[in-house]
Amino acid sequence: MKKTILFAFMAIMALISEVKAQDPHFSQFYANPLYINPALAGANVCPKVNLSYRDQWPSLGAFKTFTASYDQYFDFISGGIGVLVLNDRQSDVFNKTYAALMYSLRLRLTNKVYMNLALEASVANRSLDWSGLTFADMIDPRSGFIYSTTQAQIPENLSHTFVDFAAGTVVYGENWYGGVAFAHLTQPDDGFSSYNRLPLKATVHGGMKFNISRDKRRTNAFFGAPIISPNIIYHYQGQFQDLNYGLYLDWSPFIVGAWFRQALSFKNADAFVLMLGVQYEAFKVGYSYDLTVSSLSNVSGGAHELTLGFQFNCPEKRKRIKSIDCPSF
Repeated sequence: MKKTILFAFMAIMALISEVKAQDPHFSQFYANPLYINPALAGANVCPKVNLSYRDQWPSLGAFKTFTASYDQYFDFISGGIGVLVLNDRQSDVFNKTYAALMYSLRLRLTNKVYMNLALEASVANRSLDWSGLTFADMIDPRSGFIYSTTQAQIPENLSHTFVDFAAGTVVYGENWYGGVAFAHLTQPDDGFSSYNRLPLKATVHGGMKFNISRDKRRTNAFFGAPIISPNIIYHYQGQFQDLNYGLYLDWSPFIVGAWFRQALSFKNADAFVLMLGVQYEAFKVGYSYDLTVSSLSNVSGGAHELTLGFQFNCPEKRKRIKSIDCPSF
């Protein structure tokens, strides 16, 4: 009951006021590289498909997010092309879907340092299912939701489509990388019955890789050389800021990771993230769980995230192209 009333209140506020919403976030950042930064399009050079599903706060049935992406580097345009589709559902009441197309130009700065510059254009749709809302006047103290609401008639324009733009850059070397991306550059109107500017989102990310094997080579026929990769990602959107930091241990074919997320806007800890992945040849699968440590820990149920990926064989290239050696999850 509390859950349905809460989301009814959220929906009404979205209709009558300016709401500073935040984009969905993922815990397996690099399993969604095009969502982090369009400059990562073609980062692995070869054609690549990624799929992901995130169920956040499952005890509340709150947020379910799906993504599918494809990207590849092309010699004749000296850069990567990426396509990303996302669907975000909030308690089966709010629904957002968008499709993005991006191009990432690759530049060589020195013999060992490269830069990617990217632009992205997308079309997005937000919709509200008014029939899925419940209101306080529908509740009977004994029998539950049995009455019809006396709230105002269903508002018009409960579906809104708009165009959006993003840009990003990544600089990288042999075993390090760093980038910045800006989404919602034109701050488009994503409101229903009233004007609401979608706030600009900034993402800053970076990391390194350290081979901790003594001989820097494969240690045996099954396991690869152990590699530690510390990473950090910062998001800023509207009045919301969060900082994610942690590391991966890549001991092929297994990858494990641990992250800590802080909600800087509220000056408190948010979640501790544990991740386990398996990557064999061209296929990878990863699972992560967000252990909520904020005041929602007793009711949220944390967050589950599942990712799948497949990298196709590279077509023949006229020249050697350096890939970005960032994590896969």
